[in-house]
Amino acid sequence: MVKVIMRNDSSVTEFILLGLTQQPELQLPFFFIFLGIYGVTVMGNMGLIILIGLNPHLHTPMYYFLFNLSFIDLCYSSVIIPRMLMGFVKENVVPYAECMTQLCFFSFFVIDECCILTSMAYDRYVAICKPLLYKAIMSPQVCLMLIAGTYAMGFVGAMAHTGCMLRLTFCDGNIINHYMCDIPPLLRLSCTSTNINELVVFIVVGVNVMVPGLTISISYTLILSNIFHIRSTEGRSKAFSTCSSHIITVSLFFGSSAFMYLKPSPAGSLDQDKVSTVFYTIVGPVMNPFIYSLRNKDVKIALSKTLKRRVFS
Repeated sequence: MVKVIMRNDSSVTEFILLGLTQQPELQLPFFFIFLGIYGVTVMGNMGLIILIGLNPHLHTPMYYFLFNLSFIDLCYSSVIIPRMLMGFVKENVVPYAECMTQLCFFSFFVIDECCILTSMAYDRYVAICKPLLYKAIMSPQVCLMLIAGTYAMGFVGAMAHTGCMLRLTFCDGNIINHYMCDIPPLLRLSCTSTNINELVVFIVVGVNVMVPGLTISISYTLILSNIFHIRSTEGRSKAFSTCSSHIITVSLFFGSSAFMYLKPSPAGSLDQDKVSTVFYTIVGPVMNPFIYSLRNKDVKIALSKTLKRRVFS
């Protein structure tokens, strides 16, 4: 039987993560499935990072943002999956400080993902709708500012979420029905008022999901309008191919994250929350390298050249 571990002031010092499933017969198969997913995530995103770094013809704004997307995916899947894997093979006890640290880094990287996807949508808008001004608008200085803004937004959001969580007292229990220290399940455990936390979640998530979502929607509305005015079939097809990968990634990420954080608190079950979280914390990072590489001729050419250089050397 799981015991609740308390301090002298009756507050929790450790949390117990129940994991993705509590069915014993699924624990070992899930361990190997998610271990494989993590291995593919690391290799795929690390491969894209190395590929973009080694090939000068990929040193363009589009691949600069893709480089950072791969870095963010690599980091925030590493914040979540190793601890998740432990839960499949033994009781997953997490010290309070480690739980708050995981929440902080997860918040930082997930907000970064929102912002970098928005920057990538803006880059595609400029490339397709204003091609003659592309180099002037998407200058190295502008790209650097967008990336700096991405990480700054992540830092501010992470500090807001973590700071608000640290003010809460957990005295009614320490069992988290989740595979990570996420905001909704932690709020359910608090024995103090969570009104401020819920307001901060609504504001921070609203700013970092709804605003980027609206920006991306406007960008792609303008892009599609421009594409339909392209006369040549080849030009229209090329424009669609450069945008389709990003649209797939955006739909997967923003759809699942909005469902998780912007629905009313009582709606849905904890199991639904866990499934929704899997899509943007695990499925997204493992799919992105394939979405952007298998549908991209430049990446295929770069991979071919890199492999040839390695063989001949």
